Amino acid sequence: MRDTYAEIHLGNIEYNVRSIIQKYNQYQYYFGVVKADSYGHGALETAGAIINGGVNYLVVALLEEALELREKYKEIPILCLGVIQNNDIPLAIQNHITISITSLAYLQSLNLNQLEGAKVHIKVNTGMNRLGVSSATEFEEVYHLLLEHCVIVEGVYTHIHSSCHTAKTLAQFQKFGDITKNINLEEIEIVHIQASDALTDYPKPPYVNGCRLGIIIYGFTNDVSLHLKSTFRLYSKVIQINSIKKGDTVGYHATYQAKQDEKIAVVAIGYADGILRKYQNGVVYIHEKPYKIVGNICMDMLFVQVDDTVNVLDKVEVIRDNEHIRLIAKQLDTIVYEVLCNISKRVPRHYMID
Repeated sequence: MRDTYAEIHLGNIEYNVRSIIQKYNQYQYYFGVVKADSYGHGALETAGAIINGGVNYLVVALLEEALELREKYKEIPILCLGVIQNNDIPLAIQNHITISITSLAYLQSLNLNQLEGAKVHIKVNTGMNRLGVSSATEFEEVYHLLLEHCVIVEGVYTHIHSSCHTAKTLAQFQKFGDITKNINLEEIEIVHIQASDALTDYPKPPYVNGCRLGIIIYGFTNDVSLHLKSTFRLYSKVIQINSIKKGDTVGYHATYQAKQDEKIAVVAIGYADGILRKYQNGVVYIHEKPYKIVGNICMDMLFVQVDDTVNVLDKVEVIRDNEHIRLIAKQLDTIVYEVLCNISKRVPRHYMID
């Protein structure tokens, strides 16, 4: 019933995945990262397009995300990157969710007998210092403890924290090798290190056969030769236009004061929808023309300085494409991930086949 909605282009998502795999075709396993509701796109709906594009494994952060996907996608493997607590391990195994083993202490906290026959991936900490096994000794203990309890060690992986910094990234590759040196990685079915930017910016090590496709699925990459497409657009409508006089103020705390007589359009979207108050002075597009947001953004509405060509019920492009998302992220001093993930659940997603 609202005039505010996000438009998700499933055809573009499938195209992007297919294009990535065609160019970076030396991997055997392509993990589609659909955590955080596919970065705000809607995991249940976009996973189908991602699978159609060629991924053969899905990745989530939470067991809840995995279980929701499993109801719809019965066959594809799903890896949970986050910690699954001991009481929930049986539920994960029952639903064929691959479990991340993130440290020796975590493994020892589990009921190892119930892990028998389960698939796990061992996370290696190569410098992020978030989750992961941090030394060769710890890794060896984890690995052999799993084998002793007949757990299937399907994969080993790490996370690159600064793919834009070559020396730091190469140091992480080296540390990964150092930590896993006491086992034969060829005995592990899947080894995955690179995610989106590291995939495009660094060659595949010989022992790696998997990669994780995250933000790159949605068109954000350093590799411009891929010509990836935008997948997320956000629309609203003008619901009122106010003619104000020079000196009049707009919005909470009267932070905007008109320097001349002007027209202010009220748009039906606000910070409860994910348009942060810090985005005051950002731009939206109406009839392909940029217009400035003025005044404090409200919970459900915002104000735009417009001209006589704008009318009530005109469509407003609040997010028009990936270039616009990058500009928003720059103005907010953040990253495109946060811009996308901030768009709240109360904004309906409309799915376009293209």
